[in-house]
Amino acid sequence: MKEIVTLVRNVPLFQHLRDEELAMISSLFMERKYKKNAIIFFEGDSGDDLFLIKSGTIKIYRIDNTKQITLALFRAGDFFGEMSLVQRGFTRSANAETLEPSVLYTLNRATFYECMEKAPSLCMKLLEVTMNRLRKANEQIHDLTFLDVRTRILKTVLQLSLDHGELKQGQMQISVKLTHQEIANMVGTVRESVTKVLQELQDEGVISVDNKMITVIDMPTLKKKVPQ
Repeated sequence: MKEIVTLVRNVPLFQHLRDEELAMISSLFMERKYKKNAIIFFEGDSGDDLFLIKSGTIKIYRIDNTKQITLALFRAGDFFGEMSLVQRGFTRSANAETLEPSVLYTLNRATFYECMEKAPSLCMKLLEVTMNRLRKANEQIHDLTFLDVRTRILKTVLQLSLDHGELKQGQMQISVKLTHQEIANMVGTVRESVTKVLQELQDEGVISVDNKMITVIDMPTLKKKVPQ
């Protein structure tokens, strides 16, 4: 119980709650285990659950004319599926798949509504979280529309290092194993373009790549390459 309370406490949606409220909500989560490459839900499925990640990595993506477009990566401590909490009858707007063995906690919408009656401030926090993710989605649309492929790749590498980086000996290692194709799916381009740009960055000593793990060696130079 203590482990799930600690995990829930770090979720922005629940950070403001009192200890007794956190304990109450934490007790309502159900644990689920998934193997690597397991589909958690498909686009169009009915959605009634919020997911909280205990361990593993989850990819959120859509299929557009047989082409996969990765919208987000979530890791331990992150949550997704919050739109299912907003209104009954919503369907999933994307697919969710594990990139490695994962353990998730789920909270049903009906149960969440009961929680909001006891802690009304959850309603405003849910709105804040939803608006923040909408802003990120709008930024993705802007990047796909106005930035060239090379800049999008550079920005994605930088953002991955900020979102999933672990500082090791003064260098930032992206702690998610990603193939060039998976990065291409995030950027909206072909694998060959990603391979070319990553090789250029390696030749310049900006990054290193080992066993699908990217390490940013020279963060200032990488940041200079991405327009603000």
